[in-house]
Amino acid sequence: MEHLLIAPWLLAILFGGVAFLYSSVGLAGGSSYIALLTIFGVDYVAIPTVALSMNIMVSTLGAWNFFRGRHVRLQLIWPFLVSAIPLAWIGGTVRLPAQTFDILLMIFLAIVALRIYCFSSFQPLARPGKRVALIISLLIGSGLGFISGALGLGGGIYLIPLIVLFGLGSQKEAAACAAFFIWVNSTAGLTARLSSQPIPSLSVLLPLLLAVAAGGYAGSFLGANRFSPRAMQRLLGVIILVAILFLGRKMCL
Repeated sequence: MEHLLIAPWLLAILFGGVAFLYSSVGLAGGSSYIALLTIFGVDYVAIPTVALSMNIMVSTLGAWNFFRGRHVRLQLIWPFLVSAIPLAWIGGTVRLPAQTFDILLMIFLAIVALRIYCFSSFQPLARPGKRVALIISLLIGSGLGFISGALGLGGGIYLIPLIVLFGLGSQKEAAACAAFFIWVNSTAGLTARLSSQPIPSLSVLLPLLLAVAAGGYAGSFLGANRFSPRAMQRLLGVIILVAILFLGRKMCL
């Protein structure tokens, strides 16, 4: 973190804005934190650790606000959490080469952009029975858990449309589930990484945590009670597209 190409206070402002936008729809912003850290010269080895720390802070506040808004349904949430924890831990022990990390990050950012702009509504394919719904939830949780731990992504931006698409819950319930899911994945992934990596400089990490705490609380509070998730997702799409452009430029240099 000592080779930042931007002033730490300015990076904190950017992180706070990302946290506000993402948390309004039940997300934490991991993909955008990673993109920003990559753009501004942070060592790729440290990037997932920082991003997961931000995810934990924002998702904690988001889960609380969506819980207060009575959008939490434990029957929907627990299968994703149970299946995600071990796979997030395994993913957190994976060390990817720098080029592979950038390529995978580009792929996932592109998927996020397509999810936001090309699928404006998610109509359930069917209403599954309890047993089928449980199997689907466990499979989704396992896959997203591994991705989360390996790349430092919370996985919620993929979880929300999948919940709605498979008829497992409503948009608000999906957002609440994503907040809890991101918290579990990020905590498991960060714990695995800290067992073999040092903690990044607190002089830089602490301002970022305070910024995302402020943005995350405000965004999740308004998202749980006021905002339209679709409108906020379109704003997130702009951030993702800019991140893809910058990352693509970096890979071509």
